[in-house]
Order: sequence, then structure tokens, then C-alpha cells
Amino acid sequence: MSSLISSVAWVRRGVAARHPTKYVLDDQELERVSALARIELEDARKELEEAHKAAQAMGKGAEGEEADDADEDDEGAWDAMDEDVPMDQDEPAKPTDAKASGDDLAEYNLDEYDNDEAMPGMGPFSNIKGLTYYRNNDEDPYITLKEDDEEQEREELEILPTDNLLVVAKTEDEISQLEVHVYDESEENLYVHHDLMLPSFPLCLEWLDFPPVSSPAARAPPDGGAAAQFGNFIAVGTLDPEIEIWSLDVVEAMYPDMVLGRPDKTAAHVPTPLGTGKKKRKKTKARPASTAHHVDAVLGLSWNRTHRNLLASASADRTVKLWDLSRDPTINGEGGEGQGALRSFDVHKDKVQAVQWNQADPTVLLTGSYDRTVRTFDSRAPDAGVGATLGADVEALRWDPWEPHGFYVSLENGLVLNFDARTLPSDLSSPSPARFTVAAHDGAVSALDINPHVRGIIATGGTDKIVKVWNVAEDQDLGKRQVSLVTSRDLGVGKVFSTAWSPDDPLTLAAAGSKAKLQIWDIGANANARKVLGPKIAEAGRVLKEKPGGGIISVASDDEDSSGDEGDEGEE
Repeated sequence: MSSLISSVAWVRRGVAARHPTKYVLDDQELERVSALARIELEDARKELEEAHKAAQAMGKGAEGEEADDADEDDEGAWDAMDEDVPMDQDEPAKPTDAKASGDDLAEYNLDEYDNDEAMPGMGPFSNIKGLTYYRNNDEDPYITLKEDDEEQEREELEILPTDNLLVVAKTEDEISQLEVHVYDESEENLYVHHDLMLPSFPLCLEWLDFPPVSSPAARAPPDGGAAAQFGNFIAVGTLDPEIEIWSLDVVEAMYPDMVLGRPDKTAAHVPTPLGTGKKKRKKTKARPASTAHHVDAVLGLSWNRTHRNLLASASADRTVKLWDLSRDPTINGEGGEGQGALRSFDVHKDKVQAVQWNQADPTVLLTGSYDRTVRTFDSRAPDAGVGATLGADVEALRWDPWEPHGFYVSLENGLVLNFDARTLPSDLSSPSPARFTVAAHDGAVSALDINPHVRGIIATGGTDKIVKVWNVAEDQDLGKRQVSLVTSRDLGVGKVFSTAWSPDDPLTLAAAGSKAKLQIWDIGANANARKVLGPKIAEAGRVLKEKPGGGIISVASDDEDSSGDEGDEGEE
């Protein structure tokens, strides 16, 4: 599997904890993990402790804890042999336990080893036995500049209130993980802060600030204070049917704060091959449908910013499910079933690619599917929804934050369409023309986002490896919308799978794709963009900052310059 980034999510400034905490594997955490995964506590203890030891021993080679474990195993093997083989002993036999008696080494007189007369020292290190050893520098009185490793690590992990976080769903060399980047806009600096390992290939991300009920952050503190009402979390949809929610304020985490789904029933982690013998196929059998949980890959996620405990998910099992993060998804006290999804909607006939809540009307959902339809409905009455039939599969969709009833849909055939939900029919066989259509890319428009700061600015990305910024203006004379291309650029990310506007800066755009590379593009560095979008930005009360350089910021490496030279040839 080639390396790629499938999704990108921003975290606005001031949300992340200034000093992230480290993951603690205690008994309480083991009980939580056991309940979430629906496995036995002892199995969870063994697996997590082994993983924790492996993570600590990584990079130590044959030293450290791994070597100690090997020595203990070898010693146990010798113990078993000692019990079977009779040995001549100088003293009467004594009861022995699992540890070796060591009598077989008596001939070396090790008890009096330190009492032997010392040989006269020779060479420059002849007096080395006279040196005093200290376990660490803190105990050595002759070292006045003490090293505080914890304080140094605390400073390295610090996230300032002026920093943004960017979370990317990355797969490299068949290893999937979440990479959490820190972006300092004032210094144009982008670097990886920490990462979180994932069990399966990630497909979509959604940031949220609601602490899930099973999260340690939702517990009341020991001093009797109130539990946290806000947090910093990321929801992840993968090829597995389960949805994982991770805290971004915890580093070296080994298990998510919440798992939505039933891993024990779907058994997505256990391959079920079809066929036998040498021609055995690895494709798994279709899982039975369920209204309580997904049974196939999760393709889209959307968090409700008004009703903060609600999360919507779209899946390849053709359903859209509604989850309540304030309900316990695990086994209850009597050992019964968890509560599962709050609602399940069967409004499509094929895989559901995307879903999004309407911010202006927080009970309304917008969904798009491979059945070449888009639907919008009230989650309280899904049968009364409306929709439109399209000419190709849906790739992405977005509500227009500046127009409550308007939304955009990008398609596999390279088109971007704009609809007014008030004019759509309830019968999909009826005509449902779009208000306007844009031939955006040569190939699928796999990425789409609407600027939340300035009205009428759209970003698209496609499999043609180009990121484009569009301006939608109202023509007062004709009474129609005029769409024009502001600028386009090959950012060097390969096929573009995700584009996302910054939640803090009006002209900062993040993009990633098939080359497993994250790029941040400052649109204001383009002269034509400043000319066309300048009046809109001023009208919105924002300040257009002109920055030196090419406007591209990426993670710096030894063989790569992050000054923005890459991709200049593809800019228009």
C-alpha cells in the first residue's frame, strides 16, 4: 500500500491544552479499556502492558527491559532443569522456590570474591576503583548544572495559545496513524507534535470539543470539582466499522477515549477468508446489517456544534447513524448490551460517502451517496426529506455557512454543483436542476471546502493534483451568481484528497493527498488573490496580511526546503 494522507482537520487556536498530559496505564484505565473493547480485563492487561513495554524498549536494542526479560526467561529455563537433575551438595538440602539455588557455582568461591587481594593497578585507569558512582547527575554533588528531563520535555511539548493544531490521517508503509501537527502562523513553522497509532486505514476525521462519557476527561476530579465540559477530541472513521474518538491533549495514548460500534460482533479485526487451499481469498464475508452499529467502513463524520453530544456518521453499509456521546456505549452493570446508535437512517441505496449537519438548522442533515443522489432531511422525520439526482458519484459536500438553505456537492466527473434545498423535490424522479455548475477539475473533485470567514470563497482539490480557489460573486444586473477562478496551484501533494480552510486565518488553506505530505498555502501571497479577494476581506472586517516567500509552509526535513519553492511552476 502506498503512502498517503486521506483527511485533514484543523483545531482552532486556544483550544489545545498548553501542556498535554502523558498517557497513564493504571487499573482504572484497564477497566475502561476492557469495557470499551468488550474483552476480558486480564487479556487487556496483558496486551496493554506488553505494548507499553515494547514502546519503552523501542530503540534500545538488546539492552534495557528487553534484555532483562530475556535473562529472566533463560533463568526460568535453567530452574526447570535444576529441579530434574540431582546435584551433589556440601550442605543438607533446603527447600527451593522458582529461583535457582546457585550451588553449582560454589566451586568459584564467589562469596569471597570481593575479599581477594587486589592486584596492583597499572595504566592510566589504575585508580578507577576509587571513584564514586552516582545513579544520576542529581545525586552527584560535583555537578552543579542539574538536568531536569521532565521540565525539558514539558517545554518541548508546550502548545502556545497562538498555535493551531492540524490532525492528519496518514498511512505510510502499511502503518496507519494520526499525526498531530503544530502550526505557528507568526513564524510560518509547521512540525509534528505527536502521533497516535490506528488499528486500520483511516478515511475521515472530525474535530469536536464534547468530552465523551467514557473519556477520562469526563470524570470528576478526585478533589471533588466538576467534570470538564469542553475538551479537544478527534473522531476517526476507518475501514473498520467502529468509530474511534481520541483526546488530542494526551500524548503516547494507547487506546481511544471512546469506541462507537461493536468490535466483538463485527469482528473487523479478525479476517474471515473465503475459500480454502492455495486459492484462499482474504476478502471478508458480508456482515449482517444492524441498526445499533455500522457493519462496514465509516466514510464520513459530522459533529453537531449546537447539540454538542451528537455525532453523525456515513458508512459503506448504506446507512447514516446518529450517536449520542453522552450515553455509555459499553456493557452495562448487568452484563447486557450497550446502547448503540441513537438512530439509523436508510435513505440511500448504495454506500454513503459524506454527511454534514446544517449549522443554521441543527436538526437537518445533508448526505451524499454512490447511488448518485444527494438528500437533505430533518433527523426527527427522515421520511419527509428532499433530494436531487446527480450525474455521477458524490465525492464531497458542504453546506454554505453564508446561506442556510444552500449547499455544494462535488462529483466524480469533475463538476461542482450548487443547490437550494428549498427548491428540491421529495420525489427523486422529478427534475432538480442546480443553481449553477462549475467544471472544476479534470477528474474527480475529491476535496471541497467553503471559507468560513469571507463569503463566496471556495477551495477545491482533485485527482488532477491541482488545488483551486474560486470566487462566487452576485451579479446585481443579471441577478445570477458569477463564478471565477482566483488562483490554482500544484502543491506537490499528489492527488488531492483533502482541503480545509483555517478556522482563524481567512486565506490560509491546508491540503494533503496521495504523497503523504501536508502543505499549508497562504493564498494572500498570490498577487491576483490579493487583488480579487482584497475588497471582500476588507468588507468582512478582516486584515489581509502580505507575507514574504512563496506562501507554502510544510514540515521541514533534511532534504527538503519549506520556503515554498515547490509547486511555483503550477501556480496561476
